[in-house]
Amino acid sequence: MHKIITFKARSFHSLYIHWPFCPYRCHFCPFVALAGQDQYMQVYHDALIQEINTFIKHYEQNKQRIDTVFFGGGTPSTYPNDLLLDTIAILKESFDFHEKTEVTIEVNPGTVNEEQIDLWQKAGINRLSVGVQSLKDGALHSLNRLQSKHDVEQLMLYAPNYINNISVDLIMGIPDVSFEEWQEYLTKIVQWPIKHISVYFLTVHEDTRLYFNVASGKVQLPSDDFMVDCYFWTQAFLASCGFEQYELSNFARKNFFSRHNSVYWDRKPYKAFGLGACSFDGVKRMQNEKNLIQYIQKATLPDGPIAICEELTDQQIRLEKVMLGLRRSQGALWDDIVVGLDASKVCILQSEVDTLVNEGLMTCDKRVLRLTQKGLVVENQIIARLGL
Repeated sequence: MHKIITFKARSFHSLYIHWPFCPYRCHFCPFVALAGQDQYMQVYHDALIQEINTFIKHYEQNKQRIDTVFFGGGTPSTYPNDLLLDTIAILKESFDFHEKTEVTIEVNPGTVNEEQIDLWQKAGINRLSVGVQSLKDGALHSLNRLQSKHDVEQLMLYAPNYINNISVDLIMGIPDVSFEEWQEYLTKIVQWPIKHISVYFLTVHEDTRLYFNVASGKVQLPSDDFMVDCYFWTQAFLASCGFEQYELSNFARKNFFSRHNSVYWDRKPYKAFGLGACSFDGVKRMQNEKNLIQYIQKATLPDGPIAICEELTDQQIRLEKVMLGLRRSQGALWDDIVVGLDASKVCILQSEVDTLVNEGLMTCDKRVLRLTQKGLVVENQIIARLGL
């Protein structure tokens, strides 16, 4: 007999649904994604619904009120319409949605049409996260991102007619994109009817095609100085255009922060379904099977298709709170940093914080630590210096 499933949060208000299918795999992508495997969409969808239904059957709580839902991937905009509507119907039947529930779907330009956007809006999707990344076709194609500037511009012509809350993702540091081109693209993008912009540094993840191309010298990455200059300019420019920076990589117009991502940053519980999807119940982090066959086989088990379950230590919790807090404009609470530490360790931390403040990398006001504009660029180094 299996025990009641591992997820033990008494209350959670956010759901993540993973759709792993992609028409192609970008060279920089580290995520659980299946490129060119569309023949498995139906069987995967069936397993996903089984996982959701099994969870509801064994989760001994009242019907949960849901504030945010996020369809991520992969490329969720390739989710066949009838299957996506089926999933949304199951979720609405199983959980308590309300008029302000934020429902986001990730969209890759070139994989969606106006009829789909209309259908999504009628089904309750009210936020789009569009993977623009760059407006330079050649630079994207060199990383196997097979979309075009035309695809993006067409999407931006009709999508706002149906969905008001649109976010775009951009990648800073793509090879062969000059500083001037980056400025040109952002100047154009802020004129679109969008509410949110995420700007991520190009990251080289192990075992990706980009990783091997960089290691072999086939791809040359921009210098650190170039990245810092681009980032500082981006912060100032977006602020001048009415986009408030509320997290290291995220900028939004007033009242349009990503409510779903804020759940992650606040370390609130959330339940995730799908291949390789990660859940958090407030104490433990869990990840589903990444292997499609194993995921399908385990979808109906009472414990679900969970492959990894890790209960966080006090030190891990402290580190998460500090890292997530310092990435955000709200900062990290001093009490969260020092809780449980002996007096000597607190003194060492206080000394390092004082040094960081004197170096202009951090501020400390009313026992709240915040990174300065200069500090945000070297956040990882600051965390290391704090020795947490």
